[in-house]
Amino acid sequence: MLAGLLAIAACGGTDKNANAGTKDSAPVGNLEGVKRPDRGGRSPVLFVGTSLTAGLGLDPDSAFPARVERLADEINWRIDAQNAGLSGETSAGTLRRMEWLLTQPAEYIILETGANDGLRGLNVDSTRKNIESILRKIREVRPLAKVFLVQMEAPPNMGAEYTKQFHDMYGEIAQSAKVRLLPFLLQDVAGKPELNQADGIHPNDKGEAIVAKNLFKAWGPMVIPGLSVK
Repeated sequence: MLAGLLAIAACGGTDKNANAGTKDSAPVGNLEGVKRPDRGGRSPVLFVGTSLTAGLGLDPDSAFPARVERLADEINWRIDAQNAGLSGETSAGTLRRMEWLLTQPAEYIILETGANDGLRGLNVDSTRKNIESILRKIREVRPLAKVFLVQMEAPPNMGAEYTKQFHDMYGEIAQSAKVRLLPFLLQDVAGKPELNQADGIHPNDKGEAIVAKNLFKAWGPMVIPGLSVK
């Protein structure tokens, strides 16, 4: 129960993108601009998400997208992790900046969104529509990109019915949109003080390493069938 609460709070803050009306003004998380240097043929992987993706409280190189890139390097899989995490963002905020983010090349897109919706007890149907709209936008702009949706959870204080609807939503969206569903981002980390920062919410360096490894172990074999990640 506590794990679910911490998973949502980890994405906390205000939705600073709430009133962003144009792609030119949309914040872009850790991305440094539309043009990126040549990475020597590396496959671009766009990580879209909240403070969990941004790596709040950690050095950029310690956030899980950068760690996933290094894990891929270890098996000679050359990817270019593009971190588009933004603290406090709801699914509505993600939708508003998605067109701008998709000006980036992306062979793979890993989408972590909706957790702040659950924290605020927003209507599950509204969150569902936002995520479905995000996925449609990706298909329109990047039809060849392989898309992966990350499971997130609502806090238990929202009640059993709400948390179940919220949980089930991700699998239902993944099935209907024909995208792959990745496991709960903070599995094995949420609720463990030794793996989180002083706020008890965001993963510390050790916890973030586990987040990256868990995600890579789930995601890698989806991209490279037969891949074994220890």
